[in-house]
Amino acid sequence: MAKNRVSRSVVIDAPAEKIFDIIATPGRHHEFDGSGTVQGAHDGDERLGPGSRFGMSMRMGLPYRTANRVVEYVENRRLAWRHIGPHIWRWELEPQEDGTTTVTETFDYSVGAFAYILLGYPARNARGIEETLPRLKRLAEGEAAGGTDAA
Repeated sequence: MAKNRVSRSVVIDAPAEKIFDIIATPGRHHEFDGSGTVQGAHDGDERLGPGSRFGMSMRMGLPYRTANRVVEYVENRRLAWRHIGPHIWRWELEPQEDGTTTVTETFDYSVGAFAYILLGYPARNARGIEETLPRLKRLAEGEAAGGTDAA
C-alpha cells in the first residue's frame, strides 16, 4: 500500500459499468456510505464526469456541507474527487475475466499527512471504507441480479 493512503478492496459480482453508475451518481452515495457521515447530495451534476462539481450534505457530530470536484476520471474504471481539503477520495474498478469486478476505495492523504494522522482520519476512514464496500457490494449485486436497492 502506498504511503499516506488507506485502501481496501472487494470483489463484486457485477459488471464495472453497473458499479460505476452507482458511484458516479452523487444522489446514491448515502445508499452505500458505511461511515454514517453522508446524508445526501445537493447542487451540482446528477452524474459525474471529468471536472464535475457536486455538493454533499454531511454529518460528523454536526451537520455540514462539502463542495466537491472530480479530479480523476476514466469512464467505468476510475473516479476521484476532492473538496476544500487536500485529500482525495478515489474509486478504482478492475473487471475480472469471470465477470466480477474488483473495486478499491482509497482515502489519499498524501498532502497534509501530519494533520490527518494527528486528527485520526486514517483509522476512522479505514473503518468507514470497511463498512462501505460490503454495502456497495450488496447494492450492486442486487441491481445486477435484477433486484432493487439491497442496502
